[in-house]
Amino acid sequence: MELSIVIPSWNTVGLLRACLDSIQRADKPETEVIVIDNGSADGSADMVADEFPEVKLQRNAANEGFAIGCNQGIALATGRFVLLLNADTEIISDGLVKMVEFLEEHPDYGGVAPQLVHPDGSVQTACMRFPTIWTPLYFGTPFERWFPKSGELVRYFMMEWDHSDERDIDQPPAACLLVRRDVIEQVGVFDEELWLFFNDVDLSLRMAQDGWKTRYLADVKVLHHEGASTSKYGSFIPEWHKNRLSYFRKHFGLMAGVWVKLCVAFSMLDFTVTQGVRRLQRKTYEDPRPLLNSFWTFLKR
Repeated sequence: MELSIVIPSWNTVGLLRACLDSIQRADKPETEVIVIDNGSADGSADMVADEFPEVKLQRNAANEGFAIGCNQGIALATGRFVLLLNADTEIISDGLVKMVEFLEEHPDYGGVAPQLVHPDGSVQTACMRFPTIWTPLYFGTPFERWFPKSGELVRYFMMEWDHSDERDIDQPPAACLLVRRDVIEQVGVFDEELWLFFNDVDLSLRMAQDGWKTRYLADVKVLHHEGASTSKYGSFIPEWHKNRLSYFRKHFGLMAGVWVKLCVAFSMLDFTVTQGVRRLQRKTYEDPRPLLNSFWTFLKR
């Protein structure tokens, strides 16, 4: 088998159908498609079984998360190349062929990612550089609002680049990421502690640390309904903070975890003061107590 496409899915029946339809229509090498359904309640698994019987389908009883779902799919995959693909994407034209051909022609590259586009055709600036110890201070705190063009934010979000040309990159999103199977066997699968977020950052970093490069192909386009799947998850923000904390502890040490908590505390203080002022001014405000309760739980981690 040349290519294995692994699609974790949770309550995205319409998007998943469109994704699988696009794969059927696309030019591609010898391909198998694997869907890991994470306990969907919207009939996603039955839809796959009824409308796409050729797809390998695993039904999980509950939502096991993105990292575990991908790892389950990778374990079932038999292809030389593994495409990690979100259910909220659609393959366009011969993109699969071009990505596989690139890795076949460039043995020093471990992964390749396409240009992600919105339904209106506009480009998603989704690639980033690896986080540094300064990233938590400038991203997700008042500093992001006060200094939106700070050196760290410009570096991290690659603001100097419009994603219109081909280049090597640090971390593409795993919404669509093609990786050599032997590279996965070398560096390991997704870290399952990073349940929903930062698992793709961690995988890309481990690939880079082992000497593998990742390429961004601007001439390969994949439609991405950005956030359509993760937005359904009610604990989106707490899970993001939890996973980021785990990532920084893993790659920067235990004291980095203390640093991340201090940065989040800075954000909580700003939020609480801002809402208090708005209340005194008799303006619309948000009760900070639910978020503060989540913050205290976060501090105990």
